[in-house]
Amino acid sequence: MVEAVKQKGNNEKRRRILDGALKAFAKKGFYNTKVSEIASEAGVADGTIYLYFKNKDDLLISLFEDRMEWIIERLSSEMEQTDGGFAEKLALFIRLHFMLVLENQDLAEFITVELRQSAKFVKEYSNPKFGDYLKMLQGLLEQAQQAGELRQELDARLVSRAIFGALDEVLLQLSLSTKLDVAEVERRTAMLSDMFIGGLAP
Repeated sequence: MVEAVKQKGNNEKRRRILDGALKAFAKKGFYNTKVSEIASEAGVADGTIYLYFKNKDDLLISLFEDRMEWIIERLSSEMEQTDGGFAEKLALFIRLHFMLVLENQDLAEFITVELRQSAKFVKEYSNPKFGDYLKMLQGLLEQAQQAGELRQELDARLVSRAIFGALDEVLLQLSLSTKLDVAEVERRTAMLSDMFIGGLAP
């Protein structure tokens, strides 16, 4: 019982540190943020950070893993509730990706901007959660091929990366926009959905 309470407390403190890091990175950027500023945002002592993370790069990677897990769970839940075909599911996938910028702009900026500031992340990190994200998109494409809704000769793995590249670039543009609303997100969702579906359909 005591051990369970202690573990819960540790998990909550780790969560606070991750949330604090997201806020700090959004304010000053990864490169300019000090560990002491993350600790201040999280409401913990500076040294507490190092009980959970090796350094700032390790914290960045852990934050990415944590947030990507949430994004994947959300996408999976929404996709499972959709009975439509490939076109409807792809449009939903794109819309949920873009809605990040309205629901949590700090997270959208973190994914599109701050991750590129860490040389360790770019060069050394294997991105397991990002791999899961791509597999989800690849699975959607492969299902569409089996159903005859997608051209058979296309490499679903390659196409999934190409789609993500486009979504990532548009999300970056949305994140940096000063004029943003649901209508604009919907407009870009429709535009990219039509473009992908038109190019991928038999």
